[in-house]
This record gives sequence, structure tokens and C-alpha cells, in this order.
Amino acid sequence: MRIKISLLIMMVSAMVAGGCSHVISKEVLKEVNRGISFAQLLKDPVSYKGETVLLGGVVVKATYGQAGTLLEMYQTDVDWEKRPIDEDASEGRFLALYNGFLDSEIYKKGRKVTIAGMVDGVRTLKIGEIDYHYPFLLIREIHLWKKERKEPLDPSLWYPWGMWGPWGVWGPSGPWYYPYWRY
Repeated sequence: MRIKISLLIMMVSAMVAGGCSHVISKEVLKEVNRGISFAQLLKDPVSYKGETVLLGGVVVKATYGQAGTLLEMYQTDVDWEKRPIDEDASEGRFLALYNGFLDSEIYKKGRKVTIAGMVDGVRTLKIGEIDYHYPFLLIREIHLWKKERKEPLDPSLWYPWGMWGPWGVWGPSGPWYYPYWRY
């Protein structure tokens, strides 16, 4: 009996500990300055140089260079898990440099990421015909979120007898199923 209780306690503890994992390490999260909003960062990135920020966003483009992989991102809000949400709302774009190789087939346009990075000033690049001033981050940690299923599940997977179930209108006990009404 004691073994069963001990086993149950260990299983519950493992589930709770596993559910509390963070996408960004606790050490880096401690250094994040939560008082800096993206709007403030976008307005004057130079004044926040050296600060660590946490941003969620969607990849616009990934390019490679001698310094590493440069991600052009558009910012989105994050939820309690630090997962980017509401892809249709953004306050602007930012650049994030990863000191290493990130495959552009994985980190491709439309993928959601969460980045903890140190602000390193501003970079100006063109978007179309305009000069855009990007806040520039040096990535300390990055988390790529799994792709979300976009298409709805087929209702026939939920109900083996179709959408109405075995007792619905079209099921074997429904009024339209009576054998004489078929002919």
C-alpha cells in the first residue's frame, strides 16, 4: 500500500514539474527587464542598449552572414506561456541576430518564436521604398513553437455514425431511418 502511495506521489510530482517548464531558462528570465514595452523599444532602441528583453513574434525572413543568422521578425503579444498570439496585430518589426546557424527551412516565414535577447541598438533597412529603423537584438535564447493545426477535424472522426450519432435524426433509431421509408 505504501509503495502505491509513494508511486502516486512521484507521478503527480513529475507531472507538476513537467508542466512548469519554461521555454526560456529561469536564469535568462531573471535578467529580462519587464518594464520595457515593445512600443518604448521601437521608439528609442538606443536608450535600452544592454537591456535584456523578451519578445514574441513571427518570422518574416532569415538570412545568413559571417556573424550568424539574422531573423527579421514582426512583433506580437505573448500569452502566459510566452507563446506569440494574435498574428494579425503587431506594433512593428525587429531584428534578432543568432550567433550560429538557424536553418531557414525551419525558421521560415510565418513561424512563431519567442526570443530573449540583449538590445544592441538600431539597424536601418529598407522595407519597399522606406527606411525602417529596427530595434536590434542579440539572441540569448530562442524558442521555436510547433506548427498549429489550421484545418478543422472531420466530424466523422468524432462520431463513428456520422454527425448526428446513432440516436440522431439520420441514425438507426431516427424517424427517417425506418426501413419502409426507404422504398
